[in-house]
Amino acid sequence: MIFFPAIDLKDGKCVRLLQGEMQKATIFNTDPANQARSFFKDGAEWIHVVDLNGAFSGKPINESAINDILTVAKVNKAHIQLGGGIRNLSIIENWLLSGVNRVVLGTAAVKNPELVKNACRHFPGHIAVGIDARNGKVAVEGWSEEAEMNASELGLRFENEGVEAIIFTDIERDGALGGVNVSSTVELAKTLTTPIIASGGISSLSDLQKLLPYESEGIAGVISGMAIYDGRLELKEALDLLKDNVNA
Repeated sequence: MIFFPAIDLKDGKCVRLLQGEMQKATIFNTDPANQARSFFKDGAEWIHVVDLNGAFSGKPINESAINDILTVAKVNKAHIQLGGGIRNLSIIENWLLSGVNRVVLGTAAVKNPELVKNACRHFPGHIAVGIDARNGKVAVEGWSEEAEMNASELGLRFENEGVEAIIFTDIERDGALGGVNVSSTVELAKTLTTPIIASGGISSLSDLQKLLPYESEGIAGVISGMAIYDGRLELKEALDLLKDNVNA
């Protein structure tokens, strides 16, 4: 299971939101590249990056900060998973050429499923789908709109299209440190064959320990941001826990 520390970008700064609300942003670092450097120093091999402004505007906004992060990742021979404002093949190609290892399509997966399918054909192994759910329903456009489908329905749409992973976020738990939604995450993993990356609500090592028994069901990773930034979760301890589980 891969642990992804998260960097959410708003106006060029590293922030965390509460339940996806832009007006509830807390700034944790004004230098996202330095934050990435810190994560890599602690042993992270992947970072999950989100262009929050891009997610709302429908186009990349924080390119400068992302490129700075990519420079740090290259030096550390690490990997970047990027989402937010990615709505066409040319943007996907540009980010992959810039050094992004995996592009996450969220709103596009709902509103333009053919883009996901085409992206998987053009860039195999580099496309993930972000499924963000509130009250069981998928949310899009930076979580500002709700779609008339649930997470499983959206996931099944891409089952045999070559999607590398599905990032499942429980919006109500995101940034709230209330614990991961194990039941919904495991249910989705059991429904789909595509690997699932859990996101939203991770508050401590105990949340990771709750997910580990289901790794064989298809839970391939965990994303955490707020818990790392406020000190409730030590990145090194989280990475060691997952490493020890692999070696067990």
